[in-house]
Amino acid sequence: MSPVDPNQLTQLVDRYGGPLVLYGRQWCDTPEDVVQEAFLRLVRLPAVPENPPAWLYRVVRNGAISASRSAVRRARRERAAARPGEPWFDASPAEQLDAAAATAALEQLPIEQREIIVARLWGGLSFEQIAALTGSTTTTVHRRYHEGLAGLRERLGVRCPKTKNRCEK
Repeated sequence: MSPVDPNQLTQLVDRYGGPLVLYGRQWCDTPEDVVQEAFLRLVRLPAVPENPPAWLYRVVRNGAISASRSAVRRARRERAAARPGEPWFDASPAEQLDAAAATAALEQLPIEQREIIVARLWGGLSFEQIAALTGSTTTTVHRRYHEGLAGLRERLGVRCPKTKNRCEK
């Protein structure tokens, strides 16, 4: 036996391509991909199988079942990712902070601001450390931090506490 020649491959694709797609559709939603992969595997073989149509049907069946299982796992992961995650804050009655609202407000911030706020407030990193982490200047990190806090205050409807540090708006 030798590798499949182009004429034989053309005949196999013309004769069995459509029926293999129909056959694979029993198990998965992407039978065209599975059939294409089966023909690619056939081309890569060092020798043509004794019965190429039977070999193709077996490869398509196994590939379609695998694709179906993968789709189920992917759908499960996507459903889990779509569920709201754990809140970023622990609700504290004394502080009167709505953890869900604070989490939603934080998630609405641009990633640059959110990353800096989380690193600063929960990570305890200095502005210099955050600048090194993000590849920014300390001035940029400080500016984004204050812009992010102002955005959180606005979204949460919270006024800045009276301190000797100046407050944004």
